[in-house]
Amino acid sequence: MTGPRLVLKVDNQENITGEWILIMHYGMLALRRGLKMDAGFLCDSIQSLFQVGFRKGGVDILGRRTQLEVLLSVLLLAALLALGRGLCLSEACVTVASQMVEAMDRSADPCQDFYQFACGGWIRKNPLPDGRSRWSTFNSIWEQNQALLKHLLENGTFNGSSEAERKTQSYYLSCLNTQKIEELGAQPLMDLITKIGGWNMTGPWEKENFMEVLKVVSGPYRAQPFFSVGVSADPKNSNSNVIQVDQSGLFLPSRDYYLNKTANEKVLVAYLDYMVELGMLLGGERSSTQLQMQQILDFETALANITVPQDQRRDEEKIYHKVTIAELQLLAPAVDWLDYLSSSLSPLDLNDTEPVVLYAREYLQQVSDLINKTDRSLLNNYMMWTLVQKSVASLDQRFENAQDKLLESLYGTKKSCTPRWQTCIGNTDDTLGFALGALFVKATFDKHSKEIAEEMINEIRSAFKEALDRLSWMDDQTRRAAKDKADAIYDMIGFPEFILDPKELDDVYDGVNDSFFQNMLNFYNFSARVMADQLRKTPNKDQWSMTPPTVNAYYMPTKNGIVFPAGILQAPFYAHDHPKALNFGGIGVVMGHELTHAFDDQGREYDKEGNLRPWWQNSSVEAFRKRTECMVDQYSGYTINGEHINGKQTLGENIADNGGLKAAYHAYRTWVQRNGEEKTLPAVNLTNDQLFFLGFAQVWCSVRTPESAHEGLVTDPHSPPRYRVIGTLANSPDFSRHFHCPAGTPMNTGKRCEQKTLLPAKDVSVSVCVCLLV
Repeated sequence: MTGPRLVLKVDNQENITGEWILIMHYGMLALRRGLKMDAGFLCDSIQSLFQVGFRKGGVDILGRRTQLEVLLSVLLLAALLALGRGLCLSEACVTVASQMVEAMDRSADPCQDFYQFACGGWIRKNPLPDGRSRWSTFNSIWEQNQALLKHLLENGTFNGSSEAERKTQSYYLSCLNTQKIEELGAQPLMDLITKIGGWNMTGPWEKENFMEVLKVVSGPYRAQPFFSVGVSADPKNSNSNVIQVDQSGLFLPSRDYYLNKTANEKVLVAYLDYMVELGMLLGGERSSTQLQMQQILDFETALANITVPQDQRRDEEKIYHKVTIAELQLLAPAVDWLDYLSSSLSPLDLNDTEPVVLYAREYLQQVSDLINKTDRSLLNNYMMWTLVQKSVASLDQRFENAQDKLLESLYGTKKSCTPRWQTCIGNTDDTLGFALGALFVKATFDKHSKEIAEEMINEIRSAFKEALDRLSWMDDQTRRAAKDKADAIYDMIGFPEFILDPKELDDVYDGVNDSFFQNMLNFYNFSARVMADQLRKTPNKDQWSMTPPTVNAYYMPTKNGIVFPAGILQAPFYAHDHPKALNFGGIGVVMGHELTHAFDDQGREYDKEGNLRPWWQNSSVEAFRKRTECMVDQYSGYTINGEHINGKQTLGENIADNGGLKAAYHAYRTWVQRNGEEKTLPAVNLTNDQLFFLGFAQVWCSVRTPESAHEGLVTDPHSPPRYRVIGTLANSPDFSRHFHCPAGTPMNTGKRCEQKTLLPAKDVSVSVCVCLLV
């Protein structure tokens, strides 16, 4: 192994390297499996080892093993006796210790660069896989989940317990049927274009009626030219659903790609080439297609110019505007809104007094003006282009090849080597994810995991509430309301219960046939009907936005709920036989992160019932805003490849990262006070408190291309993984104390947010930027 060797002191008499303990123990595990001994046997003394008769049926079992194996067993048992009970040497502990040591770069100084210290080995051993623009522990777990789902869906004896599960298998197999997809070629999409009225790009254009085309492409086929329409809980009345309209219409990930042309010239050229190639694959002539696609790109650039940047949309109280359809008509007259919304939400009966919530009032006014002054043929071309974009994923290899070239410029990925089955699992999860999730949950998830997760959430919630008492800047009335909100947070773990009820699950999905393209269209149609069905219903608190196999978690402000799908409740985030320090540093921090979202710069605007209203006293609001400025400045000072993080865009997630770490660590210390210290891991050579922080950091080990890193900086509300670790730990007095980082080192600057801390630093002599939690 590279780097300095770790030495474990044994009774101050002899030194045994941690690596050697791992090697011996792995050898012994192999021997134990061969001899079929139980783990308890390995803890017997050396004396008892020689007293036990290693014979079965008169056959000398040890005689079948090599002398090296016997020597390993004796050496290991001697080491176990010498080390006493200080180390956890269960198979799970040894395995995770080995993985953690392998991921580390022990030549790095943890007080200079903890991310390199925690992840340097992982980064060195994990070059980007072919066809990937990024790779992380999240991707690794998702691939494991995908492999399991592949096994379930391709099992020759598959017999789903519900019709929905059988439809899921049929849908997946239609995606795998590349022979049929290749035979059909572009014809399914060309037929759809003709059905809608044609596309000037590829043939006769029959429909000049702007409204008719808009209703078709954005209604049953769910494209979103100009703006998006949805149905969800009203932020100011969370017990009722309401129509919601927002800005939309850009194909590239961010307005920045269109407007910063010098920096993104390569991407813009590749995007235009992609547009032209698709147009030609659908029957267009090169010169005409080139001209018209350039016009579409120019129109998208005009849309980008009026699109409001995400960092200017963080105050949800300010961007919320509730109007009637009649008032919306006056604001944006280019669209017949009653006709459009009635079509999108058919068969509901709407009238001019129907309420609509707008999140981009000025944008809608400006996009209406843009529509009115744009030629109708260009509007039609643009609307049909949004439909084409949405449909090409279900077409033949030529379309995939065209997309690969664009992705290489956009994300730095080379030609995709992703197996078709992985693509199809991902697509099936996107479309029939809850039926797929039912299969996943029944194969992997147990109630014990759910019970432990619920217990951890309650421990972290308690730590969070205790921390509120130490906020000197928060007034008592706001503090009491904040505690009430924390108590009211509704946690959903693993999966929504309805997916295990075959009848309820069957009601969710439509029929499936052997045409992948048609199955995609059926799903879009079904989604449109579900949206319409929701409007007159009370919001369902148990309705999830993520499917059970997803490796992620989220907070729902209008439900004041946190969701942890089954997909994330596994190592390295959680394992029942891992040390508590790792579980609290992994899934515990995730839980604390989502809980803290209820009190970040956006979540704090919602009360305990999920309603958007000003429930903080003005003095606390002002104090909070002043203190968040330090975090904006801190993260804006970090760079990736010379490009700065947007501290405003990432503020909410940075608050959640900092608060989540604090809550999880304090919950862990409370657990230790109740249960006593755990045994430490071998070879890692860290205390359990240090292990907590290492476990947290190694969750974020990742690699990505420069292009992907740039895309993340302009679109992602999260900071890059490196600074989710460094930024959070640099703000943690607990981290600095346990790793003995002197003031003035990069991981304990002693200067960040001086005199502007969100909290008084406890037991530390320097000021740090800590959000909401002590």
